[in-house]
Amino acid sequence: MDSETRELRALEAEVAALQRECRMLQNAGEKASGAWKSFQKISQSDSEEWESLKDLRSQLEHLRSEHSFLSKLTGFNIRNYSKMEDIVNTEETEKDTKKVLQKHRLSGNCNMVTFQLEFEVLEMETKEKKSSIITDLSIIMEPTEYSELSEFASRAEEKRDLLMFFRSLHFFVEWCEYRENTFKHFKEKYPDTVYLLEGTCSHCMEIRSTRQPGFELVIVWKIQIDEEGMVFPKLDLLTKVPERALGLDKNRVIETAPLSFRSLLGVLGIEAALDSLIRLFSGDNN
Repeated sequence: MDSETRELRALEAEVAALQRECRMLQNAGEKASGAWKSFQKISQSDSEEWESLKDLRSQLEHLRSEHSFLSKLTGFNIRNYSKMEDIVNTEETEKDTKKVLQKHRLSGNCNMVTFQLEFEVLEMETKEKKSSIITDLSIIMEPTEYSELSEFASRAEEKRDLLMFFRSLHFFVEWCEYRENTFKHFKEKYPDTVYLLEGTCSHCMEIRSTRQPGFELVIVWKIQIDEEGMVFPKLDLLTKVPERALGLDKNRVIETAPLSFRSLLGVLGIEAALDSLIRLFSGDNN
């Protein structure tokens, strides 16, 4: 074999070796590229999941904020809630109507009043429209010393009116808070004249004369709910005076005091009327 042939074969071997190295580098590059693409996909997936998680957290915080705002605004705090659905079998004449019976249970409170509700909602859907009605409503309320609430709950159950229940309960509690704050205010302002035998939560306030022992006025402040769910205060004045004083009351001032008090309420309003009555009865003209 001459020298030229040997040189040619050596060059061919070198070229083949270089080709193998190129193929190896290409394969390695493809693998690296595939790994990089996989890494990018994983990173993108993780990034999307992280963004989704951040969105969920943001939505949760937003819902918590809204719930807190609505609780403060309405006074209602819903603690437990559950819901069940049943598909209602329909008659042949209603084969185009889909009926779903939803059973709801919830419990909560509005300030000092706690309640438990159970109600059923029947949803009816046709090609033309979708409607729903409350078919049953049960209400349990505590504390039970509010006789007005017991009667009101019974009426709401009969009418199956959830909106009336929540609206009326909200205003009832507001009036209770106002009555409590008003009694507390006058007890602090006239500690020797005003007495709250059952505390500020009582519906009665006694006004005792410091100049004439045995002379007392009693303010009875009740909160009533009518048939339509409207809430309003009802204040009455009762008198406690010695029998001898009644005999000396030729102008029937004591007898007509309740009617005069109602007239005073209409002119001055609750707080101003009570303040005027207390100052007049106690002799405090300051």
